[in-house]
Amino acid sequence: MVVGLGRFGTALALELARRGSEVLAIDHRPKIVQALSGQLTHAVTADATDLEALRELGVAEFHRAVVAIGADLEASILTTSLLTELEVDDIWAKAVTHQHKRILERIGAHHIVLPENDMGERVAHLVSGRMLDYLEVDEDFALVKTHPPRDIVGVPLGETRLRSKHGVTVVCVKSVGEQFTYATADTVLQYGDVILVAWPITKAERFADRL
Repeated sequence: MVVGLGRFGTALALELARRGSEVLAIDHRPKIVQALSGQLTHAVTADATDLEALRELGVAEFHRAVVAIGADLEASILTTSLLTELEVDDIWAKAVTHQHKRILERIGAHHIVLPENDMGERVAHLVSGRMLDYLEVDEDFALVKTHPPRDIVGVPLGETRLRSKHGVTVVCVKSVGEQFTYATADTVLQYGDVILVAWPITKAERFADRL
């Protein structure tokens, strides 16, 4: 179930539907619901802050719900609270500020996303360095997509001592025209290769900046 069909909620609901998930989408604006009715399993005009309305829609039967309401903080908080009351197993919620995030956590949301904040941080890492892509998987751990520094090209990874010297691990490698494969100690990197590097964020960034 996805509650709130703004840009974030609509994109999420459509992608879930494209992946084969049965999606119940809820929004209080009839025009938006009508526009999406042919693209989603179920699109309903309803007030998600009304407990009885949620019960009538059978929300308690859904194992996973996403509260994609952002601008209306009161509606976001109340909807999340009602889903908790209905004992939905897995509640995801969108937050627009860190304070909003803390409130959602306290009232029972299991997962919180801050789309604008997270995207801003990701783009900042890409803009400030030479990484091709960046994914933070924990508070201080990331996967970085980049090209290999010149000093390790043509040398088996096992001989480069990357982990002891720089604190990073090359996880996968993709040569031109090929797919990603797991890197081993015998892997020899070439110019033009793309690699995935895993390790603490600051070390991975410094490694990418050595290009």
